[in-house]
Amino acid sequence: MGSDHEEKGTTEEKDHDDESQSTNFSRKASESSVHVTEEDDDDDPGAKLELGPPCSLKDQLEKDKDDESLRKWKEQLLGSVDMNNVGETLDAEVKITSLSIISAERDDIVLPIPEDGNPQGLWFTLKEGSHYRLKFTFHVSNNIVSGLKYTNTVWKTGLKVDSAREMIGTFSPQAEPYTHEMPEETTPSGMFARGTYTAKSRFVDDDNKCHLEINYSFDIRKNWA
Repeated sequence: MGSDHEEKGTTEEKDHDDESQSTNFSRKASESSVHVTEEDDDDDPGAKLELGPPCSLKDQLEKDKDDESLRKWKEQLLGSVDMNNVGETLDAEVKITSLSIISAERDDIVLPIPEDGNPQGLWFTLKEGSHYRLKFTFHVSNNIVSGLKYTNTVWKTGLKVDSAREMIGTFSPQAEPYTHEMPEETTPSGMFARGTYTAKSRFVDDDNKCHLEINYSFDIRKNWA
């Protein structure tokens, strides 16, 4: 009796796991990516890091000129920044210009991001069971942006089915755009996985400044659009 009960319980647990996997996205983790749980999906105001008063890029270099190691680190971070064009603006400006969907199964899909961050209608279609990466292109100006991170939450028929967070990094202002690729993901497959999803992506820095919030919808189908 005991062994029959244990086998039945194991089978029920396996069936439940299989059903859960059919509706969830899967991703290969990297050192800079963190899976977000229900509890830490929203930022906790009480846990925010105090970074001190903001200052311009010129002021930062001036106040640390006597600390050789710190000065060299900042010069390395800044690279070939033209200080005459940076000015004395306190806030970094980050502009995300495009999203690319990269998959070995097809040509890259390059999607310009609207000024208001809200693409109209269906933004893109993913093939079920496909392997792909998201790549963002963005510009940084005015000042250094510290601890830029990407968060993404996905819903289907009003139910939350996936959430993730990716640390992108710290960037100095420059004329050329930056690019960042997210870890590889695999779309769910099966009849219950197909359909329309809604999502919200945000780009937030260490000062808790949101540089972009994108609200959009996409489809998962049997084949690429």
